[in-house]
Amino acid sequence: MSANAPVRSVSAGTVEFPDSSRPGQQRESRASIIAVSEGSPAHDSGVRPGDVIAAINGQPVRDIIEYRLLTDEEEITIDVVRGGLELSFDVAKEHGQALGIEIESPVFDEVRTCDNHCEFCFIYQLPPGMRKSLHLKDDDYRLSFLYGNFTTLTRFTEADLERVITEGLSPLYVSIHATDPQLRVEMLRNRRGAMSLRWLRALLDHGIEIHGQIVVCPGLNDGHALEQTLCGILDEYPDLTDIAIVPLGVSDFSTEKRMRTHTVEEARFVVDAVDKWQEIYLSVLGRRMVYASDEYYLMAHKDFPEASTYGEFSMHEDGIGMARAFQGEFRGDSDEGIGIQSGFFASVDGAPAVGYRAPRTETGQMGVSVIGEPTATAVTIGPRSDAPIGVLTGSYGARILGPLIGELDGVDARVVEVENRFFGGNVAVAGLMVGEDLIRVLGEAPRGHRYLLPDVCLSQGRFLDGLTPQDLPQPVEIIKTDGVALRRALGVRTRPNNKIDKDPVAR
Repeated sequence: MSANAPVRSVSAGTVEFPDSSRPGQQRESRASIIAVSEGSPAHDSGVRPGDVIAAINGQPVRDIIEYRLLTDEEEITIDVVRGGLELSFDVAKEHGQALGIEIESPVFDEVRTCDNHCEFCFIYQLPPGMRKSLHLKDDDYRLSFLYGNFTTLTRFTEADLERVITEGLSPLYVSIHATDPQLRVEMLRNRRGAMSLRWLRALLDHGIEIHGQIVVCPGLNDGHALEQTLCGILDEYPDLTDIAIVPLGVSDFSTEKRMRTHTVEEARFVVDAVDKWQEIYLSVLGRRMVYASDEYYLMAHKDFPEASTYGEFSMHEDGIGMARAFQGEFRGDSDEGIGIQSGFFASVDGAPAVGYRAPRTETGQMGVSVIGEPTATAVTIGPRSDAPIGVLTGSYGARILGPLIGELDGVDARVVEVENRFFGGNVAVAGLMVGEDLIRVLGEAPRGHRYLLPDVCLSQGRFLDGLTPQDLPQPVEIIKTDGVALRRALGVRTRPNNKIDKDPVAR
């Protein structure tokens, strides 16, 4: 995961859901309505917040995907439960028009939880006392489709395959880790791991777009084992769209003795292996297919590949090419940042934004502004506009942003590195900054300066430790996590003839 990568690259899929979706708690397939837009077809028909959808057109609905398909007609009947009473509403609307309903969770029955016990799972490494919703491990193909979470396919079934193919649930994201059956069993600590990649082959045979991921653990699936996996992919799964190679995250709370951070030499081996196999894939398949995360280049003290290597930056949210994209955006190659992509759920009426897809901030908060958001409420009290600027970021981000900001003339700005003591270990990305660490850093920082905070460390206005920007000892300005937003926040105009010639990684 690179400087500002989202959480998903270091965990089994950290997504927050209401407590009713926790594993071990059975519930019927019913969807709670949390909001209804005034004047919408649902509102005009009598549907109200607090109603629980029991069925649509007489059919129980398992998730937001089925909901979207069933509500695409011009005339539908919604059966709801309100205060213990069963009610039915006939809704007339135009074909394709949204009902105007927002639903509590994307899954209405029960989230399919992960029954693997991977040593490298970041959820097992969370500090004590964190909110329970962060401990949910999902292995649900529906969340893979909706939000880009990675699934191991160990709980995938024939019925799931039929549904994915019939409804065209593509793309999906699959954790591979190793193609050797016994090594995969060892890594997942699940005997079904030996055979579950058969579903990967079946999905590819039916034209489903698949993005793969390999979490590399030193001494387990690195070295020769990594080369074997990349060879196995070429032999068995050459129709994968792409493969992300990411390092495991190790916090201070890991209890697994075998899990450790990479040495510089090990990181360099991974980068060199990816370079080598890119050329092999390119010669055989006509595309590079495999990419190492930005973290690996930082750990190996190697230059990032040229921006053209990443194509359309299709794995941007997995920490692949984020640094190069950020550099280009900051230096004026683009007027729009890639940022956090909303994915399929943005086009689905009623699908809630959860996890790293969730709204980053709540506008109008005292001491907080959202730069680049058209709906933002301006800060009325805060540092003067020409005050010195401190850009808050993690340790990896500091190595990328420092040289970029150092290129600027006439801008009184600096990088403020936020060491991650909350998680500890090798956690150094901006996406995992928490309120506790920011309180420590801002408490020691000069007063009256402008402090810019990337929104990637927030989910619905909260840090992972549950604190909010209002808890910080100094005001912060929350900006989108891309180079365009930072450039604008610094008041820097696009400079002509900028080129990305050298990587700013400290040598």
